[in-house]
This record gives sequence, structure tokens and C-alpha cells, in this order.
Amino acid sequence: MISDQKRRALRLDYLLAGIMVAMGLVVAGMSLYRLSERPQFAQVTPPPDAPPRTTAPAGKENGPAKSEPGGTRPTTPAPEPARPDPDAQKAGATPALPAAPPEKIGEPVQK
Repeated sequence: MISDQKRRALRLDYLLAGIMVAMGLVVAGMSLYRLSERPQFAQVTPPPDAPPRTTAPAGKENGPAKSEPGGTRPTTPAPEPARPDPDAQKAGATPALPAAPPEKIGEPVQK
């Protein structure tokens, strides 16, 4: 025979389980309803009748440089090498990166 305390605990467990199942069904139903309302698509490109946008980066009056197929990419300021050549170092150019520690420098590649 099951004691009265165990019976009450079992009834409470079943009640909580039923409430959780009901809440799960409510959430699933709400999700399905939202999906069936109307499909939503992300618009990647502007519609064909929209005027072209000319936006400039913050602090600039004009927009980015025109790109040409096969052309070089304009960069402002021009990129600098991390290690200037020896002549530039003699002229006073400082390397952008510190020298690598000796344990990180490997043997030269042999052909």
C-alpha cells in the first residue's frame, strides 16, 4: 500500500509534468502560427526601381573609389612591409614588428 505522503508527491509530480507538456504545446503552437502567418524574406538587393545609393564613410564627402575588373585595389594609406629592406633601415625606417626570438627562427629551406 502506498502511503498518503507518497501519493501526494506523485500527484504533484504528474501535475507539474502535465503543466510542462501543456506549456511546450503552447510554445510549439505559437511558433507554428507565426510561421504560417506570412513568409518573411530578407531583401539582399534593393528593388530594381530604387535609386542607387551613394553613401560615403563617416568623415568623407565622397564615396569609395571606383573598382575596375582586373585592376588594382586602391588603398589609402599605402601598405608598408613589416620588415623594411636593409637600405631603408639604414635610412632610418623602423620595422613594424619586433624581431622574432631565436627559438622561433628556423633553418633556411634547402632546395
